[in-house]
Amino acid sequence: MKKLSAASKIYLSIVFIILYAPIFYLIFYSFNSGGSMNNFESFTLEHYKAVFEDSRLIVILINTVIVALLSGLISTIIGTLGAIGIVSIKDAKMRNILLSLNNVLIVSPDVVIGASFLILFTMIGVKLGFASVLVSHIAFSIPIVVLMVLPKLLEMNTSLIDAARDLGATKRDVLTRVILPYIQPGIFAGFFLALTYSLDDFAVTFFVTGNGFSTLSVEIYSMARTGISLTINALSGLIFLITVLVVIGYYFVANRAKRVSGEVQR
Repeated sequence: MKKLSAASKIYLSIVFIILYAPIFYLIFYSFNSGGSMNNFESFTLEHYKAVFEDSRLIVILINTVIVALLSGLISTIIGTLGAIGIVSIKDAKMRNILLSLNNVLIVSPDVVIGASFLILFTMIGVKLGFASVLVSHIAFSIPIVVLMVLPKLLEMNTSLIDAARDLGATKRDVLTRVILPYIQPGIFAGFFLALTYSLDDFAVTFFVTGNGFSTLSVEIYSMARTGISLTINALSGLIFLITVLVVIGYYFVANRAKRVSGEVQR
C-alpha cells in the first residue's frame, strides 16, 4: 500500500479540521454554564440535564429512532430484493433504465421529494404523522440500499450459483445460503446508510410531518428559530455521539460480514 506524502497528510488534516472544528466548538460550549457561545464561564452538565428532563424531547428522540430503525430495516429488505431483481434481468436496456430511475431518486433534491410526498398524501387522504414520515423515509432510502448492494452482486461469481444448483439447491436455498451471505457487506452498508439518512433528514420530514409528531431534525430547527440555546448544543452533542457509535458498530459488523463472505467464496 502506497504511503501518503507529507503534503497529502497536511491537506487531509486541514480538511478534517474544517469539517470537525464547528462540531467540536458546538459540543465544547454545551458544557458552558453561561447562556451563550461568546464566553466560556465554567463547566456544567445542566444543559444535558435539561435535555433528559424534557419529556417531550425524549418522546421526539424515541420517535426519531423508531422511524430510522423501521425505515432502515424495511428499505434494506426491499432494496436488497430490488437489487437482486435488477441484476437478474437479462435485457440490458431494461436493466439500465431501472438503474437510471433509481439514480434519479438519489440525486433529486429533498425539497422536490418532500413536496411530492406532501401532495400525494394530501390527495389520497393520508393523515400526516408517523405513517407519512415512515413511508417517505422508506421511499428515499430504498435507492440508497440498491446502490450499496449492486456492486457486491455484480462482483459475485455466477459459478457459485451454478454449483449450488448442480448440487440440488432450490431457488430459496440459493438466495438464503449463497447470495445473501455473499452480499452481506453491501446489505449492512445499505442498512446503516439508510439509518443515517433517516436520522439526519430534515427537508423531506419537514414537509410530511404533522401536528403531534416530530423528529429531532425538525425539532432542532424549531428550537433554533426561537433563539440559540445551549440545550441545542447538548442535544446536538448527543446526536453526534450516537452517530459515532453507529459508525463504529457498522465498522465491526462490516468486517465480520466480509470474513463470512470470504469463507462462503472459498
